[in-house]
Amino acid sequence: MRPINKKTIALLLSSFAIAQLAGSTAAPAVLAAGTTGPAASVTAAAKVNPITLAAGVTATLEDVNIWTQSGGNILAYTLKITNNSGSSANLQRYFSRVVTPGGSVIPGNPVTADVTKKKVPAKDSMSITYYVNVGQTTSLKGVKIAMYVWDTKTKGYLKHAGSIAVPANYSTTVELGKSLNTKMNDIPVTASADTLQLYKYAGKVYAKVGINLTNKGNKVLSDPGYSAYLVTASGTSFELALSSSQTGYKIQPQEKKSIYYLTEIPAYLKTANMKLQFTQKDEALKLELPKTSYKLPAATTPDLIVASGAVKKLVISSNTVDTKLTGASVYAEDAKAVWSFQLQLKNTGNKAVTLPVYELAVKSAKGTAFPVNSKGLSGLILKPLETKVVPLTVEIPLEVEQSSLQLQMIEAVTAAAGTGSGPSEPSGTAETAEPSAKLIFPVAYFTIPYTLRADVHSGQEYGATNQYGSFSYSLQSLQRYPWKDDDIVIAKLRITNTQAVNLTIPELKGALKLDTDNLASTTDLLMDKESSVLAPGKSAELSLMTKIPYTDEFENVRINLSVKSDTENIPFLDLSTNSFISAIDNLKRGDTYTITGKGKNATIQESRTTVYPGSNANIVYTELLMSSGEKRQSKMARLQAYYKTADGQFYEAKVNQTNNAATPGGKQLITFWAKLPKTAATADVSLYLGTGVTGSKLSESGEEPTGFIHVASLLLTPQAVTPAANLQKIALYPYTLTVFASEGRHLEASDTVTMNMSYNLSRDNSLDSGDSEHKLILRMTDPYGQSQDKVVVFGTDLTEGNNNMYSMSFSKSLYKQMTGGTYRLTLYDEFQGERQELGSQVYTILFDMLPKPEKEEK
Repeated sequence: MRPINKKTIALLLSSFAIAQLAGSTAAPAVLAAGTTGPAASVTAAAKVNPITLAAGVTATLEDVNIWTQSGGNILAYTLKITNNSGSSANLQRYFSRVVTPGGSVIPGNPVTADVTKKKVPAKDSMSITYYVNVGQTTSLKGVKIAMYVWDTKTKGYLKHAGSIAVPANYSTTVELGKSLNTKMNDIPVTASADTLQLYKYAGKVYAKVGINLTNKGNKVLSDPGYSAYLVTASGTSFELALSSSQTGYKIQPQEKKSIYYLTEIPAYLKTANMKLQFTQKDEALKLELPKTSYKLPAATTPDLIVASGAVKKLVISSNTVDTKLTGASVYAEDAKAVWSFQLQLKNTGNKAVTLPVYELAVKSAKGTAFPVNSKGLSGLILKPLETKVVPLTVEIPLEVEQSSLQLQMIEAVTAAAGTGSGPSEPSGTAETAEPSAKLIFPVAYFTIPYTLRADVHSGQEYGATNQYGSFSYSLQSLQRYPWKDDDIVIAKLRITNTQAVNLTIPELKGALKLDTDNLASTTDLLMDKESSVLAPGKSAELSLMTKIPYTDEFENVRINLSVKSDTENIPFLDLSTNSFISAIDNLKRGDTYTITGKGKNATIQESRTTVYPGSNANIVYTELLMSSGEKRQSKMARLQAYYKTADGQFYEAKVNQTNNAATPGGKQLITFWAKLPKTAATADVSLYLGTGVTGSKLSESGEEPTGFIHVASLLLTPQAVTPAANLQKIALYPYTLTVFASEGRHLEASDTVTMNMSYNLSRDNSLDSGDSEHKLILRMTDPYGQSQDKVVVFGTDLTEGNNNMYSMSFSKSLYKQMTGGTYRLTLYDEFQGERQELGSQVYTILFDMLPKPEKEEK
């Protein structure tokens, strides 16, 4: 409150001397106690005769209010000075005094906003608001406003022009059912009381007060920044906080809005005959000046319980938002019930809406509340007619009754500290801003239907809606197959856009849980990034892969998809299924294995499978032909495989695949092999074949695969190699060797046989393959049946072309006695130390005698 100086005290004392003039030198104008028209305020007092201050200058009382404060009650009144003369009227010549029922005469001082108003132009009018501190006076009963004019001819220089008495039955409060024509921010407004509602939450009682405002001007009306109070019949006041959904509200010309305020009140408080009081702070004067007040209707307690499936209408910034709880389901996990549901919100208005801060919790029948993360709800922006879905999850202990839960929506409102604790302290007594407190205000209690989440079935379509859109999903398969010392478990999902607009799938992460074993940290998610935006009706496939010990068994599988985020878990899709293992696609002998995907389209067929018999183990060896289905040069998928025997045993296959890109329509040769025990039957062996993956993407050249997907079982056709009877057209891919002549020569008494071989060697360049792991072994079996082997290297020992010659020598002491005969050349394919005979042929050894020494002539 502004300090009162000595000059002001002297003036107040001198005012008592002229107190007797009030109501004596001029007949007082009586303020009408009733109203005319729709207004129920002082501004309706049109019947009050104006007080003449000078020729053509009159004064009319427009408004008068009183507001209780600890430093003395403040009475504010507004005078309208009308100047019908031909020259301006000097306001410094006119004075007003408030005469209290006790006889005190107190000068009125203009509020800060009106201090600069000095003159009223000719043929114009002006309103000025004054204030006085009336001490302990709490009522307007018996109060008069006396008007004086500066007059040097009058004793004391003040001439009493008249006074206006406030009738005993006058009320500054707008009656219930009436409306008030007033001004806010100098904009004409029609105002009326709306509702008084009481809410009980967490052992406390909250009041929600509403007022209707209609903008009658031609400018947008912004929040005038008034302070609002809920005042009881006995005069106790509680400061109100503007609902956070309406902070900084704006009302368009001719628009009507309902504005709501909140506060906490004692549970014992009597709520009959309460009123809504507005005040305006005069920062310069450190005063809180009374404005309009409205009688409130009888308090009601709204039913906040929303039935299952019903819509709760929330009014936010004068727009109605339809709110509905959908998709509630629950499943048991460990000692908890895991609930998931969605809050669907639709803005039915014609303006964008920003949701206020809401706090969510699930409440049990006994009142225990379990917080729900509402970050995705608070501050959410809804465009006109836009619908958004906010997914929610919460874990409730199983000992809590699950069939009677409610989702509490609580509005958090910031208010001045001490709000609702008792009578308010006027802002004029505070030198610093008060700290803020939070009002926790219930908005709705959504009934949560008790619906156990059903397990999904393979191949069946299910609908889903979340904040990213509406789609259907299906579990395509759940497969299990070997990987080194473990087993791979892979779940394959398909998502289909069911909207009429594009569906954008965010970057996801996946988690598999097998029974109670949460494998989120080891689950890889594979999805083609090109499928992240789906046109209406289009689908995308994704796979979740993890590894488990091959001895583990499980009965239930939970599949969880969430949006990648460093700060929070944003759910996308969650489902569970009973344990079932989808059969691997079985391809018959000669069938084609197909690979699809951008830049990876190809078909694969078995070229040949053979067995290299060994002394301790057999080597199963398979050659596959991969044919590119691309129209551009492309890197093909990296393949991985296991051999499976008829009795169900798996053997990891080593792979040899070129790193070169395939030409359009080009073919590549890919080889697999594995060592099998001699006891393992190879007649019905199959190849578990799939596309290699590294982490969450397809394997690239040089990367070590961590698993494989899209696995199919290809039944192989092992074929034994029948050795050729000659060395014509011996094939060892990619070469073909033809030996068209060979002869051996042995010099008499020599321990060496020299063998010459004439050959043709051609290379097949139609197939691209990795480096050959095969060796060509040339064996020479001499006339004594003893053999010697030599590794012959293509490109070095043997060169491409026709009519080539290759020579080699074999030595043994036994050969000194040789006088001719035949030798056999045998060619072998050696792979990983084991051999297969390719063909053999017998050739002749020519014997060269040493020249005989000539006899000497006698």
